[in-house]
Amino acid sequence: MAKSTKKSPKSPDGQAPRGVRIPHDWTGDVRDLDPRSTPDFDGRKAEGREFLLARDAELDELQERLYAADHGTEGGRSVLLVVQGMDTSGKGGIMRHVVGSVDPQGVDITAFKAPTDEEKKHDFLWRIRPHAPEPGQIGVFDRSHYEDVLIHRVHGWADAKEIRARYTAINAFERELIAAGTTVVKVMLHISHEEQGERLMERLERPDKHWKYNPGDVDEREHWDDYMEAYTRALRATSTVGAPWHVVPADRKWYARIAVQQLLIDALREIDPQWPAADFDVDEEIRRLRETQG
Repeated sequence: MAKSTKKSPKSPDGQAPRGVRIPHDWTGDVRDLDPRSTPDFDGRKAEGREFLLARDAELDELQERLYAADHGTEGGRSVLLVVQGMDTSGKGGIMRHVVGSVDPQGVDITAFKAPTDEEKKHDFLWRIRPHAPEPGQIGVFDRSHYEDVLIHRVHGWADAKEIRARYTAINAFERELIAAGTTVVKVMLHISHEEQGERLMERLERPDKHWKYNPGDVDEREHWDDYMEAYTRALRATSTVGAPWHVVPADRKWYARIAVQQLLIDALREIDPQWPAADFDVDEEIRRLRETQG
């Protein structure tokens, strides 16, 4: 596929928020990263909202070009966006305000819930593999295969040996995706304990948000430190050169959205999909159409 000679538009004010990229040899702790920070963006909420809207058109065009160029082809390119985070971290907002800004025919969103009895009979990746994005698609995992190392570690449903084996299986799975032409974008929406409490309280105090509330969320808050340890270990084990994690501070919803939007734009710019050439004689079709116009 020929590369475009057209330069991608620069982001407003030259800023490009992406959260915090986790290197493959990271030995840090997610608890040391500030959930209220706004890395690489010095604006406030109003500027953040304008920033999001200003780049919608570029993201939409890049996604449409990807779909036009590679949909239905063998070995075409695709993108997989993995979104992980504690309850209320803003996954739904990412789906609506970022992923929702592109043509839905080119997006496949999968929200993985607790495995069914049938799924439990198989390897933990068995139910994940069928949802890998097809060529030309942006696949989105709203929660993902990482649930099987996070929740299982926190609740002791798998021992340390099994968790390590799953890290290895995940890395191998993501290498397979990359080899097949998929760019893997992994995001941890990093929310603070305090902010989560406020968002859960809002769900209780507003009748229009009661449907979002799950009593089990409060139960999981009791394991907060265990979850942060589980995330830390998962990031260390599975942030690879080919599929790095980005920890996106999520206490400010508007920042999380522009950071994930930037990561998707980055992935699509790297692919640089081109409009496919017409497989018909354009001049002849113009002539034929004009004949029907009287």
